[in-house]
Amino acid sequence: MKLWGIDLGGTKIECAVLESSDNMNVLIRKRIPTEADKGYEHIISQIKKLVDLVADELGERPQKIGFATPGVLDPATKTMKNCNTVCMNGNPMNKDLEAVLGIPVKLANDANCFALAEALMGAGKDYPDAEVVFGVIMGTGVGGGLVVHGKVIGGQHGIGGEWGHNILEENGEPCYCGKSGCVEKVIAGPALEKYYADNAEKPLKLKEILERHEAGIDPVATATIERLLEYFGRAISTLTNVLDPNLIVIGGGVGNIDLLYTEGYERIKKYIFNDKKITTPIVKPLLGDSAGVFGAALL
Repeated sequence: MKLWGIDLGGTKIECAVLESSDNMNVLIRKRIPTEADKGYEHIISQIKKLVDLVADELGERPQKIGFATPGVLDPATKTMKNCNTVCMNGNPMNKDLEAVLGIPVKLANDANCFALAEALMGAGKDYPDAEVVFGVIMGTGVGGGLVVHGKVIGGQHGIGGEWGHNILEENGEPCYCGKSGCVEKVIAGPALEKYYADNAEKPLKLKEILERHEAGIDPVATATIERLLEYFGRAISTLTNVLDPNLIVIGGGVGNIDLLYTEGYERIKKYIFNDKKITTPIVKPLLGDSAGVFGAALL
């Protein structure tokens, strides 16, 4: 049976169809704009439009579809929550999609889909014995997904893997979630740029901050990168102490910083509950921005 997946983003909706669970050859990929500013009902209609376009091109309809979503379906209320496309929050998206498409659908957070795709199709292929894979997203925000024995673990409240909203810095910056000092408010890209701007004469993008640190010409840039590495070590050590994954894959723009995999890795040893030793592979993803839609298909 062909595997259909849809990645529902704030600006685009992408559909991909894989040949089968045994042969993950990509048969077709197509994108259309989300047009989220037109509201929730319009997003549903855009999804229907995309499914129809792909079905016409492929010559057959899906039997079921997996969706990567920017938030999560609350297991208790069966409505969406934690979506940065805010018009989706509070709506029974699973029910509405099944009604308009006429087939079963399965929804998962986009970070969970990232983790699933990397575990089964991407970086995880180099670690076939990895039973527990954690996918980290470090970009404009911080998120994560947990995959155990090839299955996404959503958890009791649907928030499995949401390490970005654990408190990392006491009395830190306030977060939209209602707490202060969340991981996201410390080591996400905007948080690091804010730290630099608060301590320097002018704001800079993270790329420029990193360049100035590496050139050794800017003490504030160095303090910013040191802050990233130190708190990365603390945050990953906590995650490791709880889950002890066999593999960690880091996606997102901040995850491209090579120092995380050398100096950042060393910082984990200071805090891990294992005699200051860590052997967990921490690697970059292999699937790029395709991970979300492939993970959705694999649901």
